[in-house]
Amino acid sequence: MIINKANRLNHVKEYYFSTKLNEIRTLVANGKPIINLGIGSPDLSPPKTVIMAISKAVADEKKHSYQSYQGLPEFRKSVATFYKQNYDVNLNPQNEILPLMGSKEGIMHISMAFLNQGDEVLIPNPGYITYASVTKMLGAKPVFYNLLEKNNWYPNFEELEKKDLSKVKIMWLNYPNMPTGAIATEKIFKKLISFAKKHQILLVNDNPYSFVLNHKPMSILQIDGAKEVALELNSLSKTFNMAGWRVGMLLGKAAYIKAVLQVKSNMDSGMFYGIQKGAIAALEISNGWFDKMNKVYKKRRAIVWQILDKLDCKYDKKAVGLFVWAKIPKDKKAEELSDELLYKKNIFITPGTIFGTNGENYIRVSLCVNEEVLKEVLLRLA
Repeated sequence: MIINKANRLNHVKEYYFSTKLNEIRTLVANGKPIINLGIGSPDLSPPKTVIMAISKAVADEKKHSYQSYQGLPEFRKSVATFYKQNYDVNLNPQNEILPLMGSKEGIMHISMAFLNQGDEVLIPNPGYITYASVTKMLGAKPVFYNLLEKNNWYPNFEELEKKDLSKVKIMWLNYPNMPTGAIATEKIFKKLISFAKKHQILLVNDNPYSFVLNHKPMSILQIDGAKEVALELNSLSKTFNMAGWRVGMLLGKAAYIKAVLQVKSNMDSGMFYGIQKGAIAALEISNGWFDKMNKVYKKRRAIVWQILDKLDCKYDKKAVGLFVWAKIPKDKKAEELSDELLYKKNIFITPGTIFGTNGENYIRVSLCVNEEVLKEVLLRLA
């Protein structure tokens, strides 16, 4: 006997990297020396003070019980201080900050808190796959909006205004952008906030790449009036190489945070004390940490640019973040090129099509691979 799965899964595929990594593992098991340039999982270690903080916390026998759904007060205070110092954003740690077990969790919780069946959601194309997957799972409708190179990967407001926006409840943003590496400007954020107020749409900016190869971190909450219509997700995964720790935060207006907490408090039993102590230690680190980390990524990116030159691709040297987004030759298709490299050169590079139809002419290369491995890729392409 087989129990049928829920109907909501009929329109949702297994996460691309879940299936692709399984395929790659099979190739490796069969003796193929695959080099994976696809995944954005930082290979560098977190700061030593972070490791020391969690180690000390784990040894505290009294700290293994359930934790508050809202996180430690000192964790929320450290987030508030971090946002003030780095983004010049004032946040009330009592009710405008909600710790999360990674920002991916936040995408689901925000969607559950605000979407009803039949609501519509504006989703960037190209963009993070999870925005659309979660929307579909909840019975809401994804409405994709174009991000194009000719528009610097910004929304086209003329196009948006021509859409029927009466059912749109949420608009997902992601700046610095993944996969393109585009950074927002104050002007763009202001236009987005005006657009959201006009159409009564909740903006959510997913902001985990602020400090990776980016000399001017920005938050949408810096803009006057943003809290009325905007939330921001952030994460320690890329900023402090803590991806596996699953620690992030949601920031914004108290009423919106409270709505998300109504969902979250029914989904988990709080974040482990030790992880929160490690997160506090990370947030208190000086900006010298980012300089040190970015020196490594700059060296890697220089080699990735050489790899892309070998593939006759074009890329923007001003783009930021943990990946390089590159336009492939006109006679190539993204998935065909990706598979050609995988099966002929034992190199995996992510095809841009997994991020939407506007990714057809692009590939994405991760910087989460050390220089020696990147040089080996160059040799294989020689």
